[in-house]
Amino acid sequence: MRGSWRERRIGSWFSRLWRPWVSLHPFRGRGRTINEPRPVGIRDLMASPNEVTAQPRRRWMVIGGFFFVLLVALILRLFFLQVVDYQASVKVVESNSLRLTTIPPTRGQIFDREDHALVTNVTTTEIRLSRALASLNPEVKGSLASLTGLSVKKINSDLNDKQYDPYQPAPIMSNAPASVVEFIKLHPKEFPGVSVLNASTRAYPDGGSLASQVLGYVGPNVVPHDGYPIDSTIGETGVESYYEQYLHGHQGTSTIEVNSLGSVLGVTNTTEPVVGDSVVLNIDTPLEQELDHYLQSEILQDRRSIDPVSGKVPQAINGAAIVMNPTNGEIYAMASYPSYNLNSFVTGLSTRQYDQLKSVGAFNNYAIQGLYTPGSTFKLATATTELQTGIISAYQSVNDTGTFTVPNCLKGTNHGCVFHDDDNQAAGHVDLPAALTVSSDYYFYNLGYLFWNDQSKYGQTPIQNVAAEYGLSQTTNVDLPYEAQGRVDSPQVRKDLHAQAPQDFPNATWYTGDNIEMAFGQGTTAITPIAMANAYATFANGGTRYAPQVAAAIVNPHGKIVLRYAPHVTGHVSLPPSVRDPILQGLTGVVDSPHGTGYSAFQAYFHHSLASFPIAGKTGTASNAFGEEPNSWFVGFGPTNHPQYVVLCVIDEGGYGADASAPVVAKTFNYLYSHPVPTLKLTSTLTTPVKKKSSTTTTATTSTSSTTTTGP
Repeated sequence: MRGSWRERRIGSWFSRLWRPWVSLHPFRGRGRTINEPRPVGIRDLMASPNEVTAQPRRRWMVIGGFFFVLLVALILRLFFLQVVDYQASVKVVESNSLRLTTIPPTRGQIFDREDHALVTNVTTTEIRLSRALASLNPEVKGSLASLTGLSVKKINSDLNDKQYDPYQPAPIMSNAPASVVEFIKLHPKEFPGVSVLNASTRAYPDGGSLASQVLGYVGPNVVPHDGYPIDSTIGETGVESYYEQYLHGHQGTSTIEVNSLGSVLGVTNTTEPVVGDSVVLNIDTPLEQELDHYLQSEILQDRRSIDPVSGKVPQAINGAAIVMNPTNGEIYAMASYPSYNLNSFVTGLSTRQYDQLKSVGAFNNYAIQGLYTPGSTFKLATATTELQTGIISAYQSVNDTGTFTVPNCLKGTNHGCVFHDDDNQAAGHVDLPAALTVSSDYYFYNLGYLFWNDQSKYGQTPIQNVAAEYGLSQTTNVDLPYEAQGRVDSPQVRKDLHAQAPQDFPNATWYTGDNIEMAFGQGTTAITPIAMANAYATFANGGTRYAPQVAAAIVNPHGKIVLRYAPHVTGHVSLPPSVRDPILQGLTGVVDSPHGTGYSAFQAYFHHSLASFPIAGKTGTASNAFGEEPNSWFVGFGPTNHPQYVVLCVIDEGGYGADASAPVVAKTFNYLYSHPVPTLKLTSTLTTPVKKKSSTTTTATTSTSSTTTTGP
């Protein structure tokens, strides 16, 4: 039987394999057939040495070529490292041993308008501890704790504080007593890694309580800020914050060498820091002291007095007062209460103290951040709208019956159909000047109704439009941080408020009653004191609105002017004599007429002749929530024939404007009459102005050109 195909192939292969062997075998033909297979050996399959030609040269060429390629690759790599990438390699090596640290500059000072220093610097002694040496010598913490009175826990906390440069010794104690410093210097071996150095801190020649919110405080930079190192000092509030770019100065640098453990071996290069520029303010220090005192004493007295109308003691929660120049916007004084002492941020505030001050709003500058219902002080905008539109002539008589009933009113569709004067007493027939003098609510109820009733002619928001021209619904661009924006009630504002907080503002529809309330400064209208003061300054100067300006100039460390701030116009109000004169007549009557709402306060506290120094003003008594005392306002300007000052005071839940705020304004004018604000003093050393140094400059430079600007 024939085998398979595979078997036949294998048999054929074996037959070919043993044929040569059979032909060469020595016993060939001895008892074997010619086709008999013979065994195969290894030597039969391999060539003998004499049959193969040796080639050692080829082997050496292959091996040599391989190592040659490696050598060329090594040379090329060295070439790139030593020539092409030399600079990069050097930087990598240096970065492993050199560290760039910063040297904080000394901050610039802050001066008032008479070159009196309000904020300066003092040098204090600071004790620092090296992290690396403290780790190698842990016993130094105990020695330092025993000497300074600090706990080891506090020292460890300072060493681990990430706000400090890791390659610089960590501050352990500031304002170190001389005895502690002397002991460390006499026993250096007992305090390895402990160093004593001088540090610059803020100082307040006037005690630290003067204009705290205006000047502001400084603090450690806990996050990267404009390229500042994380442990540098920056302005947090007030002028310190707003003019930070000038006050801060330019930091120096120090290149230090460290080993693999991070220990400092030495300093290789140092660039000295540049002292910051100083800021000269428009503030008059004696006036500021008086205004601070008047506001605080009035609020404290108000909290102990009984409102004769409500029979309640006002809460007088907070308040603000401002004195400014209506002809250019310069701020002469700005007070806010409650307040705090700036030295607290130098000596250190505990968490409990900080929380307590924060809870009462001591860190708020209510002059620019407080939002208060304006009440009758808003009547300036309504009166201006009246005379600009001609809806009623200035001397047209209106019969104030004490109660205004909305014509064709349907009960339940708005806030009510009947509006009462504040004291429910009829003023009788009054024109616009008289209505302002006696603060007739009825007169302005009527204006609110008339404007809303004739929308086809005057539009929906004629009063709001004029209020915007006065800047009441905008920020004033005062050169202080965190200014709040005012709000004038309107149909659109009502819709927006309802959309944002439907529970707090349930009514999204605008009714006649809403327009009436808005016309005399009620409803959801809320204005900042700085905006109201600026509005009356605009009226006082004839219609030009300026941005309030706290700072007057920036001066470099050499006493040269860097920037001189010019008045900055932000808007205009049309006030021809036909509009301005009747309103001025009414505002003047508030102070000098026996029927005026501010007459009693000025008779009691202004001890000079109103004929020689005429003053105009307006009270405001703005209702708050049910059961709360009203906001107390008074704003005045004088002398009316040549306005030099606008003075404003507002006290939250302070009661009637004539009772709480008017005395503050009257006392302030009484002081100003005897102590006029002096001319801004830029000394003879400031006669050669210079340009501002570039932010990358590390040495002081001067120039012969000056810069005048309207912003920092």
